Formats: sequence, C-alpha cells, structure tokens
Amino acid sequence: MSNFRTIDRQTGFLLPPSVDEWLPEKHLARFVVEVIDGLDLSAMSGSYRGSGSASYHPALLLVSWFMAMRLACFRVASWSGQL
Repeated sequence: MSNFRTIDRQTGFLLPPSVDEWLPEKHLARFVVEVIDGLDLSAMSGSYRGSGSASYHPALLLVSWFMAMRLACFRVASWSGQL
C-alpha cells in the first residue's frame, strides 16, 4: 500500500492562475512530465514501505529533479561562457 500524496496538476494556485495558463504549450516541463508519466516506475513505488507521513510520488520527484538538473547545467554553461 502506498502512502503517496496525489498529483493534481489541474488545481489552481492562490495567487497566479493555473499552470496551464502561464506555462507555454511547448515548454520543456510539459514534455518532461509527458515522458516521465510514460515510464514504468513500479520498481520505485513498489519498494516504498509507506511508513510515516504521506510522501511525494516518484514521478513528481523525478520531474522536479530533472528540471533542477537542467537549470543547474544551464547556469554552469552560462557561467563558463559557453552560451
């Protein structure tokens, strides 16, 4: 039994509009979400014990990690003068 928080990308925010309104249609984040949603993450979620408070789903964590790494690589490249 998993104890993951649900992923709800349709919920609006308190101040800005929903993600669909401010994130461009061809943005990299949309592509990354689509690719990761297509992956079989059963090994990651199956090994989760489910103890403690609710955790974030591995798909959400993987998308966040990928986008953070992409941003970090972009910053390193711009600092080194490659861009």
